[in-house]
Amino acid sequence: MKYMLLIYGDENGLSETERKDCYAESTQLARDLHVNGQYMAANPLHPTTMATSVRVREGKRLVTDGPFAETREQLGGYFLIDAKNLDEAIGIAAKIPMARKGTVEVRPVIEIPGLPT
Repeated sequence: MKYMLLIYGDENGLSETERKDCYAESTQLARDLHVNGQYMAANPLHPTTMATSVRVREGKRLVTDGPFAETREQLGGYFLIDAKNLDEAIGIAAKIPMARKGTVEVRPVIEIPGLPT
């Protein structure tokens, strides 16, 4: 089953050195998952200052700068993995470096037939 591991944390909570170390550790985790056949994708996201939110209401497009909501923790990246079950996905989520400073939300992915691969 596919799981999306959504990584939340204070986007200003890491120094540049800590951020680089986090990326290096995350890259190694991605390599380990790849060897096990569990890696599908992973990427950090630019800060929320680079975000644009889009809504359509009554047929009109509304575009605003920034994220949808102000929160203490921001979505900072993700891993998309293939795991046998939720317990295995949780074990992988615990290995993500930002799990030590923020939160990793584990969500099963609904696979819709006919989507491009």
